[in-house]
Amino acid sequence: MQMIEKALSENRTTLSEYESKKLLATYGIPISREALVQDRSGLPVALKQIGYPVVLKGCSPEISHKTEKGVIRLDIRNEEEALVAYDDIRSAMGPNGADVLVQEMVKGQRELMAGLTRDPQFGPCVMFGLGGVFTEILKDVSFRLAPLEERDAVDMMEEIKGHKILDAIRGMEQVNRGAVAKILIALGSIGLENERIKEIDVNPLIIRKGEPVAVDALVAME
Repeated sequence: MQMIEKALSENRTTLSEYESKKLLATYGIPISREALVQDRSGLPVALKQIGYPVVLKGCSPEISHKTEKGVIRLDIRNEEEALVAYDDIRSAMGPNGADVLVQEMVKGQRELMAGLTRDPQFGPCVMFGLGGVFTEILKDVSFRLAPLEERDAVDMMEEIKGHKILDAIRGMEQVNRGAVAKILIALGSIGLENERIKEIDVNPLIIRKGEPVAVDALVAME
């Protein structure tokens, strides 16, 4: 794929968040609406395109943990707030600077994760589990070797200890398991069709009105 080849030609081992989600979208994985801003003058156009509220993030292949680096601002509701957030993020990025991603504020009370890892012996393996801060704390995940069929993806969802989070609970809609299954199947396809991809991390996969949306993603290559 051209995007991956370009990154490798630049001696990069990761795609930026923006590039990573563009890759996911080409395989039919739903992603948040967003626009990449390369200078301050482009911010108002992006804000108008996306609509409030928005999230601003520093966007660079070198950034994987944006929260810890202080380059993310949530729930921005007007241009004045956005300009201040933009300047803060660019300052936190240091002298080399970086692009800033303007992203719709995806609201949902449930966060899942999905991904891919390439096992040296078995090849691409798809993973699924609880997302957000619970990913590293609970380590509640399931795995399958690619390629996946829908039955495999459904079984993965049922295998995690927290599988009831997918049900209709506390006034929230039941998660569209079919849509989640398509994401897991697509991740397997990405791994099979792109041998240079080592790892994909889609976290969080926020559930909005029962539908999964990839809000952050990272693709690593070898």
